[in-house]
Amino acid sequence: MFSGAMSRMYRAEVPLYTDLLSLVGEINETVLRSDPELRNRLRKLDNLDRISEERHGAIRLGRPDELHTIRRLFSIMGMEPVGYYDLSVAGLPVHATAFRPVSAEELRRNPFRVFTSLLRSELIEPKEVRDEAAAILAKRDIFGPVLRELIDHAEATGGVESGMAEGFIDEAVRMFSWRSQAIVTATTYLKLHVSHRLAADIVSFKGPHINHLTPRVLDIDAAQESMTARGMDAKAVIEGPPRRKCPVLLRQTSFKALQEQISFLGEGGAGVPGTHTARFGEIEQRGIALTRKGRDLYDSCLREARSIEPPAADGLNADRYMYALTESFRRFPDTHEDMRRDGLAFYQYFITEKHSLAETMDLESMIKAGHVDFEPIVYEDFLPISAAGIFQSNLGDRKTAEALAVSNREQFVAALGTEPLDEFGLYQAIEDQSKAAIGLRQSRE
Repeated sequence: MFSGAMSRMYRAEVPLYTDLLSLVGEINETVLRSDPELRNRLRKLDNLDRISEERHGAIRLGRPDELHTIRRLFSIMGMEPVGYYDLSVAGLPVHATAFRPVSAEELRRNPFRVFTSLLRSELIEPKEVRDEAAAILAKRDIFGPVLRELIDHAEATGGVESGMAEGFIDEAVRMFSWRSQAIVTATTYLKLHVSHRLAADIVSFKGPHINHLTPRVLDIDAAQESMTARGMDAKAVIEGPPRRKCPVLLRQTSFKALQEQISFLGEGGAGVPGTHTARFGEIEQRGIALTRKGRDLYDSCLREARSIEPPAADGLNADRYMYALTESFRRFPDTHEDMRRDGLAFYQYFITEKHSLAETMDLESMIKAGHVDFEPIVYEDFLPISAAGIFQSNLGDRKTAEALAVSNREQFVAALGTEPLDEFGLYQAIEDQSKAAIGLRQSRE
């Protein structure tokens, strides 16, 4: 319900998003028609229908208490904070988590995630701008009294009552809507913009407008080509791993952010016309979730590629970077048999029609005998370097950003009010549950 309402709002606000959905729908239909095996695998996992419904959004918050209340709001919707992402390592003055459902069943019912960033005000320079930003943020209330009351009531009663659900969703969606009226003067906006474009986007408006809403595509390389063919201003490099026979983690691309007409505060309440660039269209392709061992190998391959050919923010060396990326990932196994054998990825296990003898065998013998089959567990989370690459390309940065500071996870957790869930533990639980369903209790070390 919430995902659908957000999608309808974003379609109305960003017409190119409708074109993006059409493009993704056509590609997914083509892929499924040409690959019956993939269609059958998705149907086996009861994941076929969620492909067309799957989305993730992204918002940016300015104050710690905003993050705390957002957590309460999303918790009511069955979405919990998973993971901690430090984007300061890529030159962005924010850190983040992803709110999402956590169990396999909940993800099938509600395949929606919100990547939620919080401004690290200590990284805003100079101090005068930092203090001015804090004063502006202190005056705003992104929730409003009605939504705050609805959150309190839902927590007190154990959920949103059926008669209040529509109003609850309407109020939540309204908070994430675009407002073209800035709450700062053009002079203040420029100072924030010079400090960091992300700071200008977070501080200058009344609420945390959703800056992209991302559908899931089954072939992102085809999507990239189609975006270019349709005249969309696509970014030069697909973020994440290279194209593989067995996709891993997450690959993302986008069309460049829109330059939108806004109105700054002026003397006597008069609006001063201006422009702002923030909202863009993104597409993602999701692969298999990796274990800690697999993630370490992935990170090693990525570091190697980026050390050989650092990707330029303007995309001028895109071909050389993609070549370096492909070469670096040659040491990462590209079959599910090899990844499973080496403990690099997570899988779900299923009894086949030959299951009558299954109880007398261990897992590997059951698989070899055809009594048990396995399927990859989809990666439901995000990659900090990829997220930073998308943000930077859509903020108009012309140079590769350098790290701003070390992580401040403790600050983020204090604002959130709870420790974010560990993504590896969640994937392990799904794998273990599938093993338990066929009478096995073993889990990965």
